[in-house]
Amino acid sequence: MKWLPLAALSCMILLAGCANLQNSPSATQDSSTVAEHDYPTAPLKNITEGKATQANVTSVAAPSDLWERIRRGFAMPDLKNELVADREQWYSARADYIERMAERSSKYLFHIVEELERRNMPTELALLPYIESAFNPLAVSSAKAAGMWQFMPATGTTYDLKQNAFRDDRRDVLASTRAALDYLQKLHDMFDDWDLALAAYNWGEGSVARAIARNEKAGLGTSYSDLTMPAETRMYVPKLQAVKNIIAHPEQYGLTLPSIGNHPYFDTVDITRDIDVTVVARMAGISEADFRALNPSLHRPVILAAGMPKILLPWDSAQTFRRNYQTYNEGQLASWTVWTVPTTMSVASAAQRTGTSEAQLRSINAIPPRMMIKAGSALMVARSATSGKDVPGSIADNGQVAFTPEVVIHRSTIRAGRHDSVASIARHYKVKPGDVADWNDLKATSHFKPGEAIVLYLPVRTQAAQHRTRSTAHTATHGTAAKPRAVARKPATVTKRATAAAPSPRRAQPASAPKRKPR
Repeated sequence: MKWLPLAALSCMILLAGCANLQNSPSATQDSSTVAEHDYPTAPLKNITEGKATQANVTSVAAPSDLWERIRRGFAMPDLKNELVADREQWYSARADYIERMAERSSKYLFHIVEELERRNMPTELALLPYIESAFNPLAVSSAKAAGMWQFMPATGTTYDLKQNAFRDDRRDVLASTRAALDYLQKLHDMFDDWDLALAAYNWGEGSVARAIARNEKAGLGTSYSDLTMPAETRMYVPKLQAVKNIIAHPEQYGLTLPSIGNHPYFDTVDITRDIDVTVVARMAGISEADFRALNPSLHRPVILAAGMPKILLPWDSAQTFRRNYQTYNEGQLASWTVWTVPTTMSVASAAQRTGTSEAQLRSINAIPPRMMIKAGSALMVARSATSGKDVPGSIADNGQVAFTPEVVIHRSTIRAGRHDSVASIARHYKVKPGDVADWNDLKATSHFKPGEAIVLYLPVRTQAAQHRTRSTAHTATHGTAAKPRAVARKPATVTKRATAAAPSPRRAQPASAPKRKPR
C-alpha cells in the first residue's frame, strides 16, 4: 500500500463530507423555504442614534491619585444628621489642621488601603486614624492608648502587639494596622453593622452589646443612632463621616488635599544583626527623624534583630541601605546591648557594674529619679568592643524594666506609754525587736518607763502615717498623760535601700542614718 500525500488525503475527506451533507434530510429542503424564514422581506431601515441611560462610566484603570482610590472603595452607608454637619464645619474651618494630618498620613495611607482592599473591607476605615490620633503614631491618650490606631495596653496584648523595654508595637505601622483591621473585622462580624463596629472600637464591644440588650428589652431600636452612649462615642461615627465627606468632595468645603501618589511610600528591609539606629540612618542616607517616623515603635537607640527582624525605610532609600548593609566590614553594628540586673540595686551600683555613667544609664533606660532597679530588669547598657553576641530573642521580645522607690531612713524619737516594751514597739512599727534594742542600747526583753524617749530609724514614706496611728493608739489606751510628743526630724542625708531592719546608731552619726553600700 502506498501512502497518499497529506494534501490529497485532506481533499478526499472534504469531498466525502460534502456528499454526506447532500444526502442528509436537512440538505433536501427547498432553498426558497430557507430564504422565506431566515431573511426579512421588508426593506431595511437606517439605524437611529440611541441615548445612554447613565452619563458616567467607571474607569477600570488604576487611579494615579491615592485619594481617588480611597473614594472608589467607599462602601459604608452614609450617616446624615446634625452631628455630621457640625463636624464638617469644624474641620473645614481648620484647613491647616487638615493639611498637616494629610501630609502626616502620606507615609502610611497606601499600606492601609492595600490591606483594606486585600481583606475586602471598606476604604473609609483608612480614614479612622485621622479621628483616633490625627495619624500621629507617637500619640498617647490620657487613658494610655497609644499609636495611630490608639490601642489600650490590654487590647494590644490581646492582638499580639508586644510592649516591652525596647519597643511598643502599638506604635508599629505594620503590626498596629494588622491588629486594628483584625479587631474591626471581628467587631463587624459580631454586630453585622459598621457603625456599631466603630462604636465598639471606641467604647468596647461589651458596652455596645449591653446597650443593645437594654434597648431590646425596652422595645427600642438597636441601631447606632438609637443607642444611649457616652458623648465621645456618640460623636465618633459623625467625625469619620465628616472626614469622609471632605475627602470625597474637598472643593465643596473650600479645601485642597495635598497630592498623595498611588504607590508605596516605604519598603520592608530584613535585619539579621543588632544595629544602632544611627547606623541604619547613615547607611540608608536619611535622617534619624525620618527613620523613626517609619519605625516609631522603638524605645531605644538600637534595633535588636531577634525581636525586630524587619524595619521600614523610604522606598528609594531601602536599596541603598541593603547595599551598604551587605558590604559593611568596619566592625560591630551595635554599640548597645542588654544586661539583666541580678538583684535589686541603685542606679549608681548598676552603672558601676556595667561601666556606664549613671547619667547615661538613667537617660537611655528612662529611669525616674529616686528609684532603684528591680532584679530581673533588662537594662540597655554600653556594649564592649570585643562583644560579638547579639541579644537573644527571649530578652528582645520579653525584656522589661521595673523600679522600686528608694527608701530614705530618718532618725525619730517617740515617748513610751505605760506597758510599752521593746517587743511592743517593734511590733507596732514593723521592725525587728533586736533593732529597737540595738538602737536604744537595751536588751530585746526590756520594758520602757512611761514617757521614756525611744529612738527609731524608720522609712520616711511610712513614718508620718505610723506617728498618726501611734498617737491615736496611745491617747485611746493610756490617756493624755501617755500621749507622745512630736519630735523634729533632721533632714536625711543618705539614700537607703528598702529593708525592714534600720541601722544601729552605734555605727552612725546621731542625726542621720548611716551610710551603707546597697547589696
